[in-house]
This record gives sequence, C-alpha cells and structure tokens, in this order.
Amino acid sequence: MTASRIDIDTIRRLPKAVLHDHLDGGLRPTTLVELADAVGHALPTTDPDELAAWYYEAANSGDLVRYIATFEHTLAVMQTREGLLRTAEEYVLDLAEDGVVYGEVRYAPELLVNGGLALSEVVETVQEGLAAGMAKAAAQGTPVRVGTLLCGMRMFDRVREAADLAVAFRDAGVVGFDIAGAEDGFPPADHLAAFEHLRVENVPFTIHAGEAHGLPSIHQALQVCGAQRIGHGVRITEDIVDGKLGRVAGWVRDRRIALEMCPTSNLQTGAATSIADHPITHLRDLGFRVTLNTDNRLVSGTTMTREMSLLVDEAGWTLDDLRTVTVNALKSAFIPFDERATLIRDVVLPGYEL
Repeated sequence: MTASRIDIDTIRRLPKAVLHDHLDGGLRPTTLVELADAVGHALPTTDPDELAAWYYEAANSGDLVRYIATFEHTLAVMQTREGLLRTAEEYVLDLAEDGVVYGEVRYAPELLVNGGLALSEVVETVQEGLAAGMAKAAAQGTPVRVGTLLCGMRMFDRVREAADLAVAFRDAGVVGFDIAGAEDGFPPADHLAAFEHLRVENVPFTIHAGEAHGLPSIHQALQVCGAQRIGHGVRITEDIVDGKLGRVAGWVRDRRIALEMCPTSNLQTGAATSIADHPITHLRDLGFRVTLNTDNRLVSGTTMTREMSLLVDEAGWTLDDLRTVTVNALKSAFIPFDERATLIRDVVLPGYEL
C-alpha cells in the first residue's frame, strides 16, 4: 500500500505501540480544567479548547526548558489521590481509543507528593488507575496493555529513590526506569549509582539523551550508564556523515538499541526542523531500530494516529513503514519476550493485513 492510499481513518484503526509518553503531559483539557477547579489552581484559560491551543502554542518555543515549564499546570492537579486515579484511568482509555495495543507510560513520583502522598502511595494510586483503565478498555473491546516507567528528575537529588521504587514495584506494573528533565548540563552519569543498582536488580531502563544535548549524552547513557534504549536520540545524526556511521551510531544500530523518537515534540523543542526532514526517516533507511512516539499528547497536541499521519503525508511513509516502527517498539518493550512475541504475532501483524 502506497503512502497516498493510507487515509487517517485507516491509520486510526491500525494497532500501535508507544514507548515514550509522559503521564503528566497527556491530560485531557476538560479533565485539567475540572481538576484545577477542584483544587483551586488558576489556569491560563478555563475553556478546554482554548487551553489545548494554549499548550500547543506555549510549547512551540524551540526550547526544551520552556517546553518543560508548561507542565506546571498538569502537575498541580495531580497531587491528590482523586487526580491521579482519574488521570491514569483516562490515560489508558485515550490510548485504547487511538488504537494503541501496548503502551509504556512514564512519570516522576517525586513531582506528585506536594499534596501529602508518599512516594509509594503515588505509585500505588497510579497503578490502580491504570488497572481500572485497562479493565474498562478490555470491556469495551479495545484491550491495551500498559506498563509503567518511573522517572527520576536528573536536575534533583532523588533519582536513587525513584530507582528504589522501580525495584520495589517491578512485579506490580512497573516495567522500567528513566531519567527526565533538562538534559543539557545534567549528564546521566551524575546518577550512575542509581543505574548500577537497577542493573544489579535486573530492572531495564531508558535514558533521555541526544535531544537538547548531543553525542556525548548518548555515549554516556549507553557506555557509562548502560541504557537499553535511548529517549529521543535525534542527535545521533551528528555521528553519521554521508551515510557512514561513527562508532556511537554504529553501536546503536548494530546492537538494535531502540531510539524512542517523537517527531512533533522534537519540532517544538528545536531538536528537528520539520517532519519531512526529521531524522527518523533517514535513520529508518540506515537500518536503525527507530520507534514512533507521542512524548506529551496534550503539550504537543498529538496522538499516535497524528504522528503516523504526519509521516505518511510529509515524509512519504508507507504502511510497511508504520508496521515496522510498531514491531520495533514491541521488540524493545520492557515486558517479557513471550508477551512481546504474542502481541506482534496475534495483534500487530494481522492488524496490518489490509
């Protein structure tokens, strides 16, 4: 099937997998308005449509730090048990409606304790909400499996605590770990002890790298910290000249290290210049294990359907390309191999036989 023959309704029905999506970046605008009213938090506007537009425009600064600043409002309404339960449940239902059959949701527990919840209570509450969402989605005939990645904030000093939580909840829905926040000036090796602990405890992790900082960030995430995936990784192209791969790029491609690429988000933060020229297409052609992701659905005004449609319309992607990135994501998901293989064989591949 050629790119021109894939319409948005077809794309919406395709089974999808997302590995890089932040819980606090994906609230429904209506939910944000209602929860803000309940806790007395002032928003830029209380009209849901205007709020969605405000988020998208505010995030289009071309600067990662300013992009992150838009999370002030979502975090403000996620400090209570009620807010977390609703946010987590709706997160799952929104993925299911978008055709996602497997997702990994990430968030930083340390940012959600201002309402008096303990770190462990935050994790327990989010897992409860996710479980409720998965049960409802299954009952509606759109089952989706969602695993959790706990994040430590790389600018602060609680990364090891977050890693300990990932170990403690690894049999209760948490499938891995990440560090998030401002990348430039906060190298992953600052938290080496946390990553060493995770390796000892057999907990997989990804690391945001190669977005706001270049090749040294990716190298350090891989070779010093031991990341199994790279969050974003768009600046791996700095190690590719005229199609020839440098040592870091070669390592990433040859060892099938997944790149969690987020085209719309990368445009907003200045890590890419256009969908047509986004590195995901060039890296795909060079044989890298690229995956397609939303990053923050509210902040970027996007969905997996929209990300796929943009690549089809502006970068010439085909149905085969969409299937490839979906299979890539499941191959690199942080759930057991047999579960990944079953999803690929029984759900994804049949879903692309149009």
